[in-house]
Amino acid sequence: MKKPALLIIDMQNDFVRDGAPLKVEEADRITGNIRSVLELFRKEQLPIFHVIRVHRRDGSDVELFRDDLFRKMPFAVDGTKGAEIISELEPYEGECIIRKIRMSAFMYTDLDLVLRTIGTDTLFVTGIQTPNCIRTTVFDACALNYHVYLVKDAVAAKNQEIHQSNCLDMASIGVSMILTYEVGRILAS
Repeated sequence: MKKPALLIIDMQNDFVRDGAPLKVEEADRITGNIRSVLELFRKEQLPIFHVIRVHRRDGSDVELFRDDLFRKMPFAVDGTKGAEIISELEPYEGECIIRKIRMSAFMYTDLDLVLRTIGTDTLFVTGIQTPNCIRTTVFDACALNYHVYLVKDAVAAKNQEIHQSNCLDMASIGVSMILTYEVGRILAS
């Protein structure tokens, strides 16, 4: 492991807070675990990437299958409180923010370029939601030859059944499944 990096995906008000348009029910459960991993990466001065979904106000960059939903209930709109990262995980100066308009953190972003430039070969993935943004990011990371650790108790879906089945799917392609308490040991090795 040359230089591991942490990805925190979509931990934004519109997906986490009560009453949010696209609240992921299990998001509250993982915030503390993500915070623990974040603090470890900060302590070790390792790269941290806050990946957020941000859309234009007119919705012209929203996926076609979500267009009707966005028209009825806009989400992650640029410049709104809903698009902001939750306060518990607010980025420090120097932590990278990657803005995306699709599920994968790699699609139409400079994430891969930045990771390669700083010499990263290993990713620790946290955030929401397991079957969508987490899974597509993990699959793309694997296709791009990154070693991926999915911090299983620091990612969530709408319910445990969906979360577990997607974790099994990712494990079947070789993604390393770990728990929050294991991150420190792995970073130290």
